Amino acid sequence: MAEDQELEEIRRRKMLELQQKLAEEQRRIQMQQQIEMQKQAILRRILTPQARQRLTNIKIVRPEFASQLEIQLIQLAQAGKLRIPVTDEQLKIILKHLQPQKREFKIRRI
Repeated sequence: MAEDQELEEIRRRKMLELQQKLAEEQRRIQMQQQIEMQKQAILRRILTPQARQRLTNIKIVRPEFASQLEIQLIQLAQAGKLRIPVTDEQLKIILKHLQPQKREFKIRRI
């Protein structure tokens, strides 16, 4: 009988622990969603629709790069270093400056 109570107590503690982990994970996901919504709201204010579309296209191909770019654009806008709204042409120029220079290779015959 004592073993049954101990077993039940262990089960109860495990269940409580799992519920706490689940609640914590849900809070974390909700916080991430809230941050993403705030980021998108700021980007809607500082980018033209065409520039936002270009950023969305970049996010499909290079999600990490796009995320870093979004953060940089928001920081620059908050610091007053960007002319708002940023047009697609301005975004292209920013992207050209961020991309590493491509090296040209010449093939020579020996």
